[in-house]
Amino acid sequence: MTASTEQFLNNPLGKTTTLEDVLDAFEFLDDWEERYAYIIDLGKQLQGFPDDERIEKNYVHGCQSQVWLIHHYDEDSGKLFLLIDSDAMIVRGLAAIILVALNGKAPRDLLATDIDELFEQLDLFRHISPTRGNGLRAMVGKIRDIAATEAA
Repeated sequence: MTASTEQFLNNPLGKTTTLEDVLDAFEFLDDWEERYAYIIDLGKQLQGFPDDERIEKNYVHGCQSQVWLIHHYDEDSGKLFLLIDSDAMIVRGLAAIILVALNGKAPRDLLATDIDELFEQLDLFRHISPTRGNGLRAMVGKIRDIAATEAA
């Protein structure tokens, strides 16, 4: 079953779960064990991902785990909506952080977002493996490519 427009538009990540929520949680949580648990919990908020969309064109290359990404450009609002899924819990959580920062933005606003600054604020790259970091960059790169295409 292909993703419906409602699945994209009703995604809580970036809407009811905001970037401010994530930053506040990271500030509140004292150690990385608690932060990892929080990241995994964020991943549980990912919308269902249609099995028929788990195809090569939606696959994110460069990730250690299997990751798929699809999008919907809403012409009425001019915003880009994303769905991501992975077979790994921590990667699902990292994808959720990306969605909190980028989902539901106009393509030009998405391209102007300094996601590296967010990762720096959260100190993510010091606490995830280099291969997970490469996967995070691959997800962001694919999203930026989609946004650039929609902005053109």
